[in-house]
Amino acid sequence: MIEFKGVTKQYKDGFQALKDINLKLETGKIHVIIGPSGCGKSTTMKLINRLITPTNGSVYINNEDISSMNPVHLRRKIGYVIQNIGLFPHMSIADNVAVVPRLLKWKEDRTQKKIDELLSLVHLDPETYRKRKPAELSGGQAQRIGVIRALAAEPEIILMDEPFSALDPISREKLQNELVSLQEELRKTIVFVTHDMDEAIKIADNIILMKDGEVIQSGTPDTILRHPANDFIKEFIGKKRLKEHNTELVQGFEMEEIPTVSEVMIENPATAYPERGLAASLRLMEQRKVDSLIVISQQKELLGYAPILNVLSQYRDETKTLGDVMQPFVHTVAPDSPFTAALDLMSHKDIPYVPIVAENGKFAGVVTRGSMVRLMADVFPYENEVAE
Repeated sequence: MIEFKGVTKQYKDGFQALKDINLKLETGKIHVIIGPSGCGKSTTMKLINRLITPTNGSVYINNEDISSMNPVHLRRKIGYVIQNIGLFPHMSIADNVAVVPRLLKWKEDRTQKKIDELLSLVHLDPETYRKRKPAELSGGQAQRIGVIRALAAEPEIILMDEPFSALDPISREKLQNELVSLQEELRKTIVFVTHDMDEAIKIADNIILMKDGEVIQSGTPDTILRHPANDFIKEFIGKKRLKEHNTELVQGFEMEEIPTVSEVMIENPATAYPERGLAASLRLMEQRKVDSLIVISQQKELLGYAPILNVLSQYRDETKTLGDVMQPFVHTVAPDSPFTAALDLMSHKDIPYVPIVAENGKFAGVVTRGSMVRLMADVFPYENEVAE
């Protein structure tokens, strides 16, 4: 978790770049900061690795005030990708990627293994590219190296300052897709600065819209598009995007009122407490005819889920419980979210269901592909029923 508390930044000439910034950036999400030139978005991001220090207020990482941290040590734990990449021209690609691991005194065999792993991750063959120099790469390839160099030391946080803005549209779209795919696998906390609304909508879990050093609105892309806070937000998003996202078409039919997820959710899915044993968990899965259990606390807080493969892998260890084999949910929706938000997640993230969590953190239910089908059946009657 990254948190800004009452942060301001004023320069010696009196210019106030940031005004009372209060933000919470959840772990494992892509947070896109966007706004017009000079709004303070890059300044906000650079506060996180102390390239800029606040005039007032504090920035916290995992509840620790970063002003008390050694800035060099802090920066080595945070990946940083910039527009101009900043690769060292006389060093090979492998040596560029290895810079921070070597500063951290990793063993060389671990470093070399990580280089090959990361090159493969962005579809650059290690045998072909590890010995090349930056001048031998295309713009898109060089930017890929910039991204994996930021990932090399396995940081939990990655800062990306308009990293794709200098690329041609095709390369830019490919890298946006790769970033989303990488995030699906790595689950880093990414703070991404851009001036491109289409880019923000495509990659973000959370969008922070800024103007004149202030946060004007923050929320999911769907929330921003459906409920822009004021005329500035509407103008910045653009009438075309608002029209496209606020007029929902399903199989060629327009839905005048979009149901919320709470209207289509399943309220009693298969749940269990983290203390439940694995044998009993398998029995419950069999009874409920499911291949995973949603794990909740005694207070009905959502903790994660336990797929059957996780349970089977530890089944012989009688000391293990669901809490030992569960994994966290990456995506959740609020009860008042439009059902299309859940539909988009299931379609684009290829997941079978989405849990619904209220503001107080309580688990409310799930939206599944089946509940979507039932909704479609209600909205669009069968032909014989229409004929009658």
